[in-house]
Amino acid sequence: MLENEYQLEYFKREGFVRKICKKCGMPFWTRDPEREVCGDAPCEPYQFIGNPMFARHSVEEMREAYLSYFERNGHTRISRYPVAARWRDDIYLTIASIADFQPYVTSGICPPPANPLTISQPCIRLNDLDNVGRSGRHFTCFEMMAHHAFNTDDHPVYWKDHCVELCSGFVESIGGDLANLTFKENPWFGGGNAGASVEVLMGGLEVATLVFMNLSRKNSGKPQVMIDGKDYYEMPLRIVDTGYGLERFAWASQGTPTAYDAVFPEMIPRLLNAAGMEDRLDNPEFAHILGMNAKFAGLMDIRGEKLHDLRQKVADATGVSLAKLEEMIVPMENIYALCDHTRCLAYMLGDLIVPSNVREGYLARLVLRRSIRMMQEAGVDEDLSDLVVAQMEKIGLSQFEQEPAIVREIISREVEKYDATIERGTRTVQRVGQTYVKKNQPVPLEELITLYDSHGIPVDLMGRILTETGAQFEIPDDFDSQIADMHSENEGVKPESPLSKYAERIAGLPATRRSYYERPTDMEFEATIVDVFDDYVILDHTLFYPEGGGQPSDTGTFVTIDTMIRVDEVVKSGDVILHKVRGPGLKRGDRVKGVVDEERRWALMRHHSGTHVILRAAKEVLGPHIHQAGSQLSTDTARLDIRHYTHITPEQLKQIEIVANRLVMENLPVMIKMESRTKAEQKFGFALYQGGVPPGKELRIVQMGAEVQACAGTHCQSTGEIGPVKLLRLEHIQDGVERVEFAAGFAALDAMQHIQTLLNTSADTLSVQTENLPASVERFFTEWKDQRKEIERLRAKIAELELSRLEGVVVNGIEVVIKQVDVSRKELVTVAGAVAARGGVAVLITTADGIGVVAASGVTGKVHAGQLVSAVCAELGGKGGGKENLAQGAGSDAAKIADAIAKADTLIRAQL
Repeated sequence: MLENEYQLEYFKREGFVRKICKKCGMPFWTRDPEREVCGDAPCEPYQFIGNPMFARHSVEEMREAYLSYFERNGHTRISRYPVAARWRDDIYLTIASIADFQPYVTSGICPPPANPLTISQPCIRLNDLDNVGRSGRHFTCFEMMAHHAFNTDDHPVYWKDHCVELCSGFVESIGGDLANLTFKENPWFGGGNAGASVEVLMGGLEVATLVFMNLSRKNSGKPQVMIDGKDYYEMPLRIVDTGYGLERFAWASQGTPTAYDAVFPEMIPRLLNAAGMEDRLDNPEFAHILGMNAKFAGLMDIRGEKLHDLRQKVADATGVSLAKLEEMIVPMENIYALCDHTRCLAYMLGDLIVPSNVREGYLARLVLRRSIRMMQEAGVDEDLSDLVVAQMEKIGLSQFEQEPAIVREIISREVEKYDATIERGTRTVQRVGQTYVKKNQPVPLEELITLYDSHGIPVDLMGRILTETGAQFEIPDDFDSQIADMHSENEGVKPESPLSKYAERIAGLPATRRSYYERPTDMEFEATIVDVFDDYVILDHTLFYPEGGGQPSDTGTFVTIDTMIRVDEVVKSGDVILHKVRGPGLKRGDRVKGVVDEERRWALMRHHSGTHVILRAAKEVLGPHIHQAGSQLSTDTARLDIRHYTHITPEQLKQIEIVANRLVMENLPVMIKMESRTKAEQKFGFALYQGGVPPGKELRIVQMGAEVQACAGTHCQSTGEIGPVKLLRLEHIQDGVERVEFAAGFAALDAMQHIQTLLNTSADTLSVQTENLPASVERFFTEWKDQRKEIERLRAKIAELELSRLEGVVVNGIEVVIKQVDVSRKELVTVAGAVAARGGVAVLITTADGIGVVAASGVTGKVHAGQLVSAVCAELGGKGGGKENLAQGAGSDAAKIADAIAKADTLIRAQL
């Protein structure tokens, strides 16, 4: 980035000078011409611990001071966004305040909710997970206070000078000494954008970052600059993107040993008491070491450096032995991390994230299970759900959509799953360790990641079990951070479209008018053919709905004066709709009559509208966290996948069906309109995005009572048109996702009639009335179980009788029984096993249920039952095998039974 990007009028006016830091070599701006270091750690150790830089503020007071300051300076305060970034399809969690406005506001497609604006946005970043609690400053969950301005040539708001001036003004408003304030040049680039940037530093602490985003990789035709070897171009939009660390400002205003002490003044004593460590709060030696540790540990970053080496540096600097330091500090680090993690979970679960094995649910489970481990390691005698709910109450329950009672239930079930995982996973780790011991190889990192990722084995348990097996391994200190990195972004690659080979041709066509939105109940229309190639026909407008959003396309026919052609499929490429037809005869410029298959269209409309109704019913029955994980429609049935933290019970499913049909009978109007994305999000929230995130400046909003979604599908005009809704089956398809299959309208009627036919047929078979069917089935089932027990008893008796009648021969002192015994294979096993139990050898053949062979050996080491059965079955034209003491097989040639018996006799005598 060119030096002149930082030659601000504000710096000149205020007497700043540009210096080069003698330690890191980076340029910075300061009012003090004698200053030689930039003011960032580690160039300058923390100066504020025990010596606050600002007037004392709690977290709540600092947040309000910030937002109020920027309101007074012309900014509109807006509410926070959820920590689940449901308006994005590339990331799962809100990682910065600017993420609230990406990609549509930052690309200039949509206007911002206010301009300029100020916000205090809770953010979650798990890439420094292993630093949390150790460094004194890292959080998984933190608030990024920010002020943003979105400048265009037509509407300039403010740019660098005023932004830096506002930042200085805020620092001064909370009692900061501007003489200690420095601005370090550090150009920013990422995600295809770039711009000049300054880090705002005081007393060794970076308290804010001011980014001036005005460059993009997209060629705008405006002047270009090369950054990191790549060309960037000026954007039409110039964005002031700032981030002020709420926790850091509160910390610097209080001068506490760590940021955690400033942010969690109630939770830390509570956890220390619960862990039996309350005496540490009043221990002068501990307080001294903690303060000294914080000054140096604040420079720690275990990503890329060994934790042991970092601790040794802290021990050397504090004059305490490494063993003493770890004895005192490690339990406190767990307490600090627990404070952070429980607040992180409060936001995650409060903002309706459901723990699972995928997407944001995976990340929530990662934090939750770390919390469980830390509570166990620190000996915290508290319920995790109590801690998380306490954090929700501290933040303010009105901030969250989820009820505390459901949060408690979610955590309770997750703790149960964790315990089951530990029990199951212990055996898995043992097997892996033993495998690599035999190979005389260390367990590779990829295998360790799989044990954690696929089996949920905690790092400490994994290490302990592998050590017990004698395996060699190395678990990185930033292991959890690496895992979080792997799951923080959606890197799914979309399959290439079969239309991609026509991309250039399609791009030259005009947009197809989507008449199916304007006239959803019309099934016939006339249009002009715009283009024809291969099997595809493009019209100037169409009533045919193209496949998308889980809804299959319409089908139908094209009719001309000369021909009638079948339309088998309709697809969309950009704004062009292509009809795949069966048969030639159409050419560009022809007028055609299109006829949509009406019965199919209505069935799909009913099922699509039905998914909205069932989703609303599920929310009413199960809670607001219910979110669509996928859907698929057909004419006969439809399915809706929903995220839920446990299995849906039969009673809950029944209630969902009742609520869905109540919404149908209320005959609510289905209101559909186009709204700007920004206004729709402000009005309805981010539950709009159920079936994915549709692109564009405007959203097609579909509202059925309280259920509002951004949806491109075709719908009924009122819920009454959906007809009856019948839930057919429930399936648990993966952890945290339940699949509901249903039918609506005539398809529901067909399903109910089919069920009634099954009931009538079953009742006729049992010669009872349908209302007596359950009692009759129960009675018959009970009788069947009793009869089966009796059959088992008789079979055992038969086996006992057969055993008493069996006469064998003695070969070298060993009883040998080789016979054809016509009983079931089950009895055959019992009889052969009894011979082996008294030290003999048996080969028994039956033809009672096919040709079966059983061998049993009570003289292992001499006669191998598996090898014996294999040879005998081969004689019978079949196969068999098994263990040394018991084996089974089958044959196909009954005429060879005598030969098979002779073969067995020969083999046994040879082995004995």
